[in-house]
Parts: sequence; C-alpha cells; structure tokens
Amino acid sequence: MLILCDSKMPVIARQTLAAYGEVIVFATEGITYKAISGHPDIFFCKTPGGLVVAPNLPETYFSILKHNSVSFTKGSLAVGQKYPGSAHFNSLVTNRFIIQNPEIADPVIAKLNPDHEIIPVKQGYVQCNLLALPNDSFITSDRGIEKSLIQRHLEVLFVNPLCIKLDGFEHGFFGGACGLFRETLFLCGSLLFFEHEGLIRDFIAAAGIETVELYEGPPVDVGTILFLEE
Repeated sequence: MLILCDSKMPVIARQTLAAYGEVIVFATEGITYKAISGHPDIFFCKTPGGLVVAPNLPETYFSILKHNSVSFTKGSLAVGQKYPGSAHFNSLVTNRFIIQNPEIADPVIAKLNPDHEIIPVKQGYVQCNLLALPNDSFITSDRGIEKSLIQRHLEVLFVNPLCIKLDGFEHGFFGGACGLFRETLFLCGSLLFFEHEGLIRDFIAAAGIETVELYEGPPVDVGTILFLEE
C-alpha cells in the first residue's frame, strides 16, 4: 500500500506511518501556493468510482501510481495558484454522498459517481474541513458544512480547529490533519490538544474506528493522509 503525505509532516509522524505501508513524501513547486503545495487533497480525490487526479500533477507521481498499478482518472481542470483554482479536487466522496462546492469542483468527480447524491456547500476545501466516518457520521471544522449535513439529518460533530497548525495561517483544519484507512483513523498529532478531546474520542469510537496518533505534538494540517491500494 502507498501512503502519500505532505513533505512538511513531522519526521516522527512519518516514521510512525511507515509501519503501515510505503510512505511517499509529497511536494510540488510552482503549481499552487506554498502552504498547501504538498497537500495530497489538493491534487487527488479518492472516490468509490475511482481515484481522480489533477492533470497537472508532477510527472514523478504519475510514474509512481503507474509503477504500483494504482488506477486513476485524470480530472479536466488544472490545479491553480490561488483559490478557487486550488480547490478543484477537494471534494469529499463517501459511499452515498459527494460533498463539494459544485461551482469549483472538477466535473469528473461527479461523472465517476453518477448515483451519488451531491450535497452542495459553499466551502471549496471540503476534504480539508471534513472527515467522513464509515457509519455516515462526520467530523468537521467548518460551520457551513456542519449546517448542510444537519439539514440532511446526518450526524455531525463540529471541532474547533484553532489548535491545528498550518504554516502561514492562524490554524489548519481537522480533515487535513487526518487520514482514514478501513477501520483506522490516523491523526497527525495528538487529540490531547483539542478543547473537547473526550467528546471527539467517543464520537470516533462510536463509529467503530480505532485512532492512531502519529506523534505526541500538536495536530498539523498535512492536507489529508492519502492511502492508495492497487
């Protein structure tokens, strides 16, 4: 299994992650702004219908995907230097829903998942701000996304993201500090730093999910840890 993670992920967290698969350090230059240039969720959208990849992903990573027999479909919109061009692939897709800003999202995402219900939101960086758990419950650090999910009678927990680090910004976002693989949630940092740590732990456990905290420091927004299987 391949695990893509931001090159700015703390080394100790990356070393912990390496026990679960082959870690591919992800970084780009000159495509989008520096704070998110190594974030997998800016260039990849993992969906039940297949992996959607930005057409201007650096060739090195296309080669890695092909070498490891990871199937993918190229999107139709290039990642841009600034928002909203930087958010074309930041939709979140579950087994039932596509949660996205439809005005920004690459159309290939919906095309590959034609039977999914689209939940439109104003936030463009959905993967950054949202974690979908297998029991159709959600954790978000965006009030607008929270409202949209509640309107559909979905269970959602809002988490204050102020403790999450992101270079150049006041804070990062919850989804961007996480990665989910099967029944395990990987967090780049410790839940101890969150205001309502116990509530978050209980919410995750209620979904039947185990949590692996990759290091003991404050959470870091690394643009979603991406797990890819052949």
